[in-house]
Amino acid sequence: MTIVSLDQPQIRRLLDLGRRLVATLDVEEVLDEILEAAREITGARYAALGLLNERRTELGRFITAGVDEGTRAAIGHLPRGRGVLGVLIDDPKPLRAAKVGGHPQSYGFPDGHPPMASFLGVPILIRGEPWGNLYLTEKEGGEFTPADEEAVVILADWAATAIANARLYETSEHRRVELERAVRGLEATRDVATAIGSDTGLERVLELIVKRARALVNANAVLIMLREGDELVLVAGAGHVLDAHGLRLPIDKSTSGQVLERGRAERITDVTSRLRISPAELGVPDAHTALLVPMGHRGDQLGILAAFDHGHDHGAFSEDDEQLLLTFAATAANAVAMAQSVESDRLRSALAAAEAERRRWARELHDETLQGLGGLRVLLASVLQRGSPEAHEAAMRQAIGEIETAIANLRAIITDLRPAALDDLGLRAALSALIDRRGRDDIRVVSELTLPDPRAGDERLGPELETAVYRLVQEALTNVVKHARATNVRVTVIATADEEVTIEVRDDGVGFGVQSPTTGFGLAGMRERVYLAGGTLELASGDDGTVLRARLPARARVTSASRSDSEQAVS
Repeated sequence: MTIVSLDQPQIRRLLDLGRRLVATLDVEEVLDEILEAAREITGARYAALGLLNERRTELGRFITAGVDEGTRAAIGHLPRGRGVLGVLIDDPKPLRAAKVGGHPQSYGFPDGHPPMASFLGVPILIRGEPWGNLYLTEKEGGEFTPADEEAVVILADWAATAIANARLYETSEHRRVELERAVRGLEATRDVATAIGSDTGLERVLELIVKRARALVNANAVLIMLREGDELVLVAGAGHVLDAHGLRLPIDKSTSGQVLERGRAERITDVTSRLRISPAELGVPDAHTALLVPMGHRGDQLGILAAFDHGHDHGAFSEDDEQLLLTFAATAANAVAMAQSVESDRLRSALAAAEAERRRWARELHDETLQGLGGLRVLLASVLQRGSPEAHEAAMRQAIGEIETAIANLRAIITDLRPAALDDLGLRAALSALIDRRGRDDIRVVSELTLPDPRAGDERLGPELETAVYRLVQEALTNVVKHARATNVRVTVIATADEEVTIEVRDDGVGFGVQSPTTGFGLAGMRERVYLAGGTLELASGDDGTVLRARLPARARVTSASRSDSEQAVS
């Protein structure tokens, strides 16, 4: 078909329209543009686009131009493709009629429909397949002409190209958005998995989960509530939240509890009426919408991940948001379960170490101090029975000696519990005194201590770090004295320029033999101290003795003049 029958204004209008249509990437905008352009080019009063359903058997959608809202409401149900409109569905070719009501396939018009006489229908074909039809009625001045038909056919070709481009862009954009969401989900999952792998504590894992979840679904606020018995306890939050940590909700009387019990997510469009608790009590006073997602791990529901207010307009969350957060919640639940397990193990380890320490001091007091005092009592009682002045004097002298021994033993125990030198003079002085005392146990102890000296004005290590270093050396030397049967020990403690404290205790004893170095020998307490300090601990044992090595980061330093009352309270 040529365009020689078209006048210059129509040709220019079609060319200009074509350029605009192919540059438009929004399908709805393209459809509106087509309807207005068709009316303008042909002089039609009314225009409509009928979009076919997936089976191409009838109209799935009907869009109009030129019909006001009142008239559209009076018409009622929009056409589905019967009568003249259906002719183009069965035979997708252009159709012109001077009076649409006189066409053999006409069903007439429903009540309230505006009068329509002249008619022009043109199919829109995308890649040779019918996609919809363009309908025009009531041409100004009479009937539609062959030139009108030719112009609308060209317009339909432009429309097909523009719609195909817009749909392709829409599909690719949707896929891009989905890919971005998937990437965000993977990044969030990776961060949580990394936190588990790096042995991060539960508090840090919870903080990471709420922050990643908030970014993942673009929420104004996110909360985590974990199950404790018959209650949910608020343990972490991110975003625009107030401090409501520790808030408890009964599972059987809360919406969050229902979500937990059912194990299914719920999207809430009105928080005030559905949540069964005021948003202010949860720490999200301005919340309007919510998304509650259960956190399941191996069949158990650990808690709830709750997101509030989607986007800048605080709108409702979508089904895609729900699926994305559900996927993330599964990983988050695994992380929480792992962190809880690790914390439980550490707590058991710490309790076991503390109990072992108590048993040790109990033995010390029983075997030395208590027995010495018991012997002294027997001595004094026997002297009272004799009544001889010489016996009294000898007994008194022996009692004084026993008392002095008991005092020395108690002083040694107290010093081991918390040496005053560690608080008053610093780590270097305290370690020197410790090594001097251990050197009196028939073991030769040499040391290399490269540490700050507060007496010379050096800046001290942090109090927690000083305590950790002292206890590690103390426990290592105790193990050597009690178990190693060593004759020589070398203690090296160095605070390096790269903000690290290295500790090495090497002896020439019998080693562990067949006994595993991972249990016993006070190692639980030593490992716990090193972990809390953020360091590493290595232990090697062989025929030539045992070597303990530890590295602790020197994060916190305080001057001797600025040591706080809270630090002194440690003693």
